[in-house]
Amino acid sequence: MEFGKFGGQFVLGPILKAVKEVEEAYNKYKRDEDFINEFKFYLRNYANRPSLLYFAKNMTDNLGGAKIYLKREDLNHTGAHKVNNVIGQALLAKRMGKKKLIAETGAGQHGVATATAAALFGMECEIHMGYVDMIKQSLNVYRMELLGAKVVAVHDGLKTLKEAVDSALMTWSRELEDTFYLLGSAVGPHPFPTMVRDFQKVIGEEIKMQLQDEEQKLPDYVIACVGGGSNAIGAFYDFIDNPSVNLIGVEAAGKGIETKEHAATMTLGVEGVIHGMNTIVLKDQDGEIAPVYSLSAGLDYPGVGPEHAYLKEIKRVKYVSATDEEAVQAFEYLSKIEGIIPAIESSHAVVEAMRLAPLLNKDQIIVVNLSGRGDKDVKQVARFRNYELID
Repeated sequence: MEFGKFGGQFVLGPILKAVKEVEEAYNKYKRDEDFINEFKFYLRNYANRPSLLYFAKNMTDNLGGAKIYLKREDLNHTGAHKVNNVIGQALLAKRMGKKKLIAETGAGQHGVATATAAALFGMECEIHMGYVDMIKQSLNVYRMELLGAKVVAVHDGLKTLKEAVDSALMTWSRELEDTFYLLGSAVGPHPFPTMVRDFQKVIGEEIKMQLQDEEQKLPDYVIACVGGGSNAIGAFYDFIDNPSVNLIGVEAAGKGIETKEHAATMTLGVEGVIHGMNTIVLKDQDGEIAPVYSLSAGLDYPGVGPEHAYLKEIKRVKYVSATDEEAVQAFEYLSKIEGIIPAIESSHAVVEAMRLAPLLNKDQIIVVNLSGRGDKDVKQVARFRNYELID
């Protein structure tokens, strides 16, 4: 196991062989100077890094208490943090001689980023997406197709992210020779959780440097939303060894954790195996993986990355939840007070900042990882507010 009792490679047969191939390649290239320099080149010149660390003065003044900074991953090319990891894995796939990228997506941002990288590097691309999520995120479906990707609608189960992962893994198992599975979150069998974290940790590294320049100190709190957990582990990782920095992950409480319609894995989950990893999962009364729900297509996942499970176990990160209603209120609040429309996923993190800031002193600092922009969510939030947009 890579993270205490969590992690592992709970896959068999040809998929295990393919995972071992990825592990061997990543171990080879992660310290290769040419690979690292090429990754940094594309982050800088294509993805638009470093992303800004923005002092949210209006929000700070309005809430009182702590200073609030927003890490603007929404300003990256493709509109979210996903592009960081996608560039890294796509470059690895090229070095492995793969011709095709296959991926799962929930909110569509990872799918868009993967389709973008495939277009950039001249690779074939296939994205698996739950049919329910396709309806929620029809704009992103069209963006993926516009970029040249084939989008596969998954009609199994709840037709959301878990089933999209299942479908992508099944297809990968039939096309291992020339296909690379580009996993979008810090989940799955080793080395994927570690690899995704390593490609996303640039977020926390930049926060640390940028805040040092701006305030000459570390943040008191770093807050990020958690589904599978890639943006959160990216924001948290560089601060894990700084005990003065409080780390808070915010997951989806959906219609309330007292109902069955939520995705609050860290709040109500138990240890279990999903998608090739031992981690914390939500189970039903029969011990099976439970159906989950969130207004946010990117957070409706019944598990979490194994490193998050470990960080919870050692009490290094605090995990809380926010309901759909709270997230929509935060979505509307940030839009009106700062002129920034956040992704509905990111809005869950904004909820916690809104709760926390008034309780802190004016010399304390909160950094919220704004993992994506909210263009994709406008129709859905309007519908949530019973306002039907006409195309």
